[in-house]
Amino acid sequence: MSFMKSKYSRSTFGIIVGNRDVFPDHLVKEGRKEILNLMNELEYEYIILDEEDTPLGAVETYSDSKKCAELFKKNSDKISGVIICLSNFGDEKGIATTLRLANLNIPILIQASSDKVDEMSREFRRDSFCGKISVCSVLYQYGIPFTLTKTHTCPIQSEDFKSDIFKFDRICQIVKKLKNARFGQIGTRPNAFETVRYSEKILEINGITIEPIDLSEIFGK
Repeated sequence: MSFMKSKYSRSTFGIIVGNRDVFPDHLVKEGRKEILNLMNELEYEYIILDEEDTPLGAVETYSDSKKCAELFKKNSDKISGVIICLSNFGDEKGIATTLRLANLNIPILIQASSDKVDEMSREFRRDSFCGKISVCSVLYQYGIPFTLTKTHTCPIQSEDFKSDIFKFDRICQIVKKLKNARFGQIGTRPNAFETVRYSEKILEINGITIEPIDLSEIFGK
């Protein structure tokens, strides 16, 4: 018996770097550099605003959101998932508006950088912990599903976040492969096995079509 090996293609991510003007800008600049270094280290392609497009290449205002959304829409055939990076509190409305305008309907991962107990002055305080809660709350209100990291906050260069990226990559691959998929259902399920029940309506809402065929039709052929 022989098996055909398929070549694994890594996902391309759209990256949103959040910012809020009352928090330190230098943390956003550092965070943007760190996430791009990580993408290069892990050999992922990415789509992100240039630092000339918006202040620091981040998203905060409605104008920033429109620019980022347009960039994502232009590259919608490439982007498999979106990673949101919060190096400070971030602007939850700006981030949510970006995703609403882009309307990509793809997986979203939310990362928030950790504060250090010895760096809680105004110059270094991130408050990303609360910022992530705010972003999640608004996305929930907008009906936009998202994925969380294993720990609520984590440094971008941490092993935990690298693990989250690898897991998110696989989520994106699965979603991409299942979009517009058509599955055949041969016969009805056995009466005793209620554990294998499923909803065709839920699958259809998510772009998956079921084509049922009766066993008698198969045997008749």
